Amino acid sequence: MARRVVVTGLGVVTTLGCNVPEFWDGLCAGKSGIGTVKRFDPETFKVKFAGEIQGFQTSDHLAMTEKEVKRIDRFVQFGLVAAHKAIEHAGIDFSQGDPYRHGVLVGSGIGGLGEIEANHAKLFDRGPARVSPFMIPKLMVNAASGNISVYWGLCGPNSAVATACASATNAIGDAFKIIQNDMADVMVTGGSEAAITPMGLSGFARMQALSTRNDSPQTASRPFDKDRDGFVLGEGAGIVVLEEYEHARARGAEILAELYGYGMSADGTHMTAPDPEGRGAARAMGAALRDAKLDPTAINYVNAHGTSTPLGDIAETIAIKSVFGSHTKQMPVSSTKSQIGHLLGASGGVEFVISSLALLHQVAPPTINLDNPDPQCDLDYVPHEAREMPIDLVLTNSFGFGGHNACLIVGKAA
Repeated sequence: MARRVVVTGLGVVTTLGCNVPEFWDGLCAGKSGIGTVKRFDPETFKVKFAGEIQGFQTSDHLAMTEKEVKRIDRFVQFGLVAAHKAIEHAGIDFSQGDPYRHGVLVGSGIGGLGEIEANHAKLFDRGPARVSPFMIPKLMVNAASGNISVYWGLCGPNSAVATACASATNAIGDAFKIIQNDMADVMVTGGSEAAITPMGLSGFARMQALSTRNDSPQTASRPFDKDRDGFVLGEGAGIVVLEEYEHARARGAEILAELYGYGMSADGTHMTAPDPEGRGAARAMGAALRDAKLDPTAINYVNAHGTSTPLGDIAETIAIKSVFGSHTKQMPVSSTKSQIGHLLGASGGVEFVISSLALLHQVAPPTINLDNPDPQCDLDYVPHEAREMPIDLVLTNSFGFGGHNACLIVGKAA
């Protein structure tokens, strides 16, 4: 029999806050964390706004020197701080117990893009001798997992996932299976991303993937709305502590939620556009339900991928209907990307935290900016205001470029 896996710690770094209570309060209040980019001058850019975390200093959260911080990319800094928050929340002391039973699995869609840009400029402006000797270990997609492992001395399974916008959800799902199959007792897992850079912002804009509402950034991310025109680039991290149930009980941990199911699939149709019929997404949702041994009617709330793209929101709506049938009429669905933007490879980590908080507080967070509903998106998207409601089981969706689909089911611990 597979071992039970529970959630004992939650950590976030987002534009709405770098601690869980502040983040959750802002989310439920319907706040927007979107604004004009400040880290570089966006004046000549087609898109001038994003879900940027302003004023972030790693040393405000972790005992690290300025020299140590300079040796890690911004996405790694986000991951370390979110991991610290989750580990602190879990109340776990990793100096105790077998370090080979404690592991890390953190995803990122892009990794150290800022580091690539900075050293590319050095190479062509000042020559190869000026390229940083820390460039490679800073930019690697596995740098977040590696640095978390080193910082806390975690010597168990250590891996990274790069499945675009499904990265964090795949990471959490894979960590879930590692514990289920007795390869570890504790996993620090989730995702981290810091792609709000000149190249990142311009690259997504050139793909025509981003909203261009420069005159109204806070209303730019509008999932399922008829007037949506693309997603808003975000950054941050969402990290959780997963633990084998008996291990958590033995140390007196507070059990926040339990993981029940994990499903994944591929669209196999296009590198950047979703299957218009949502078949891959539906298959991943169905796989998660089968893994959890649950009937679709058991799900109370869906935290949607909901990126605010013209094609993606319709495809996800079709997929949800195909899996849940008539139950969709009783099942709220919302997209929290409307408030914090799309964190790419980190989005599933933050949304797993949100799903766990929805269970703890019995509240479905809202989809803001849903002013003019798209007739093709006709589900209950919890418009504008958070909703108190009974929630026992949550499905959270993540779908990424490359046709990657990943879904998780989290619920109250039985």
